[in-house]
Amino acid sequence: MSKFNIAVLLPTRGRTDALSRSVMSLVNRAVDLPKLQLLFGFDEDDNIGREHFEKELQPWLDNKGVDYTVVEYEPMGYYRLNEYVNSLALESDADWCFFWNDDALMLTDNWDAEVLKNDVNKMQLLRIPCSTMEHPFALMPIFPRTWVDTF
Repeated sequence: MSKFNIAVLLPTRGRTDALSRSVMSLVNRAVDLPKLQLLFGFDEDDNIGREHFEKELQPWLDNKGVDYTVVEYEPMGYYRLNEYVNSLALESDADWCFFWNDDALMLTDNWDAEVLKNDVNKMQLLRIPCSTMEHPFALMPIFPRTWVDTF
């Protein structure tokens, strides 16, 4: 049994205001914050991003009662983004994993409840409208945590 319903996988580098806006949009539009897990991936040399997180975003998350984990990496670069996401997924303790971008904004109210309307036991990929950019693919997919264990 997982501790959380949804784990948001959020690799980031050098973003400050965009990261805060992004995370605040996720949290402010969710309905069940105790069942939400945020996993941040920072490069170990990203002093700007980490300092901003620690001074601005971390106290805000603490005040909201949102669970979060910070994982540091040796810098892998954008072309190895999949490795950040895979590693964060392995750290998750949730039924669903949600790959999120640090410059995206959540536009769907109660987005977490929308995810939970789906059967986590089906091997399905979900997407939620989360930006003003129209795109036919699931750029920020939501998938069952069992995918991580299976594949």
